[in-house]
Amino acid sequence: MDDLMYGRGQIGGPFSLVDHTGKSRDDREFRGKLLIVYFGYTFCPDVCPGDLQAITLALDQLGSLASEVQPIFITIDPERDDKVLAQYVSAFHPSLIGLTGTPDQIREVANSYKAFYTKVRDERTGDYAIDHAGVIYLMGRDGKYLGFMPPQTAPDRLAEVLRTHLAK
Repeated sequence: MDDLMYGRGQIGGPFSLVDHTGKSRDDREFRGKLLIVYFGYTFCPDVCPGDLQAITLALDQLGSLASEVQPIFITIDPERDDKVLAQYVSAFHPSLIGLTGTPDQIREVANSYKAFYTKVRDERTGDYAIDHAGVIYLMGRDGKYLGFMPPQTAPDRLAEVLRTHLAK
């Protein structure tokens, strides 16, 4: 967490994953835009949909400036999410891109962002949930880490932070 809060160490890095339409996507194609990166999963009962809704509302508040921001949702549950990722991201902002890959690829990207997640099995049912940090990462137009917003950040606050970075 110190790395995220105080800019210690490298946050983020190159990735090559597959989007919700089946197209290969590379981090370099997003240069020139602010990048919102969110690690979550479609079966998340509350934190992920709440944060993605906040991102959507913040982008709506930006109006035409939203075209200078690229929101990305990277699944931390590719085994379950691959079949429903396209439908899930379509429920939020139209520019939201859902990304997936193999579990090893996802772990590598998450580790580069220092994004915590772990499966938590329910011994009674055999099903699982995923415990995760729910951090909203903000990356600059050059792909460099700018900072993060904690889970459940209000849309107004997120829009304010985005406006500040868009003005630079």
